[in-house]
Amino acid sequence: MAIDTRVVARAAHLARLQVDDNESAELCGRLNDILAMVDQLQQADVDGVAPLAHPLEVHQPLREDRVREPDVRDKVLPNAPASEDGCFLVPRVID
Repeated sequence: MAIDTRVVARAAHLARLQVDDNESAELCGRLNDILAMVDQLQQADVDGVAPLAHPLEVHQPLREDRVREPDVRDKVLPNAPASEDGCFLVPRVID
């Protein structure tokens, strides 16, 4: 599919862009070059190639999941303005 100035004008209208005639001709050339490159990529033989999530072999190092700070709820709960059954009570913010 070749892109002409009519298609560029329609796309510019839909995108609410102002494109003059000189820019329209230049955009036609650029967009046609992009489409030609996509067509070239479509012709690549990819049979037997496994899909990749990432082009590089990158692994995320994971740290050991362990508790680093002690549970201090029993120490700070008496300082709370209101508590019930070991939980902090806060004012209702959503009606």
